[in-house]
Amino acid sequence: MTFNERLNKVCAAKNSLVCVGLDVDLKKVPQFIIDKKEPQVYFSQAIIDATVEFAAAYKINTAFFEAYGAAGWEAMTKIVRYLPDDVIKIADAKRGDIGNTSKMYAQAFFENLNFDAITINPYLGSDSISPFLEDEEKGVFILCHTTNKGAQDFQKFSNGNKALFELVAEQVQQWNTHNNCGLVVGATYPDEMKHVRSLVPELPFLVPGLGAQGGDFDLAIQYAIDKNGLGAIFNFSRSIIYSSDGADFSKTAGEQTQQIRDTINLRRSS
Repeated sequence: MTFNERLNKVCAAKNSLVCVGLDVDLKKVPQFIIDKKEPQVYFSQAIIDATVEFAAAYKINTAFFEAYGAAGWEAMTKIVRYLPDDVIKIADAKRGDIGNTSKMYAQAFFENLNFDAITINPYLGSDSISPFLEDEEKGVFILCHTTNKGAQDFQKFSNGNKALFELVAEQVQQWNTHNNCGLVVGATYPDEMKHVRSLVPELPFLVPGLGAQGGDFDLAIQYAIDKNGLGAIFNFSRSIIYSSDGADFSKTAGEQTQQIRDTINLRRSS
């Protein structure tokens, strides 16, 4: 089964398009967790237990673990292993380098850590992407139009015919020979999202920018999903995992995830 096939299968089976972002900043977790032996692991496992019924995917932002050196890398490894097999496990690592280096990145995240997918920066071109695409069961979400203000510095640059983000979308469609490519398309630019969907009607989207970043919820759902009501997963990080700074943090995270899932399902069925 290709990655994109499995993504749709998981979303359909769980009746969810929610991706929970595990951006575990120890400065933001409830204070009592800091005293735990492995605070990032403890916090993440509690969040997973509370949200897994309602989520189709989890996205681990590797920077929040790499910042703590070997201990952070070990914590991330334990968290990935803790995630059940019926969810999609995404490494938000934004890698992308010359071929030999990308090959090592692919080995690190796909073989050693056993992530299902990774986010990739396409700036170096096809030979930097191809090592991640060799296994059809592993997915790649390639940055197309991101959520930040600086996205306009390069992604909107045009050759007089097409903007860079449009060229990326069309190129990724050509790279999708193993049906394991997707795009990162931010909800903070809904018009661009709508346009990208028109260019690549079948590629799955990983959609950040909702929740704390303020993207338009209704427009994101309307523009991102495909004709079958699938084809997109919507990432929520801070608005779920930091929805409470008290002892009820995991319970609140679960309730928030359920509410988001139900709201998305209501919108996509209308």
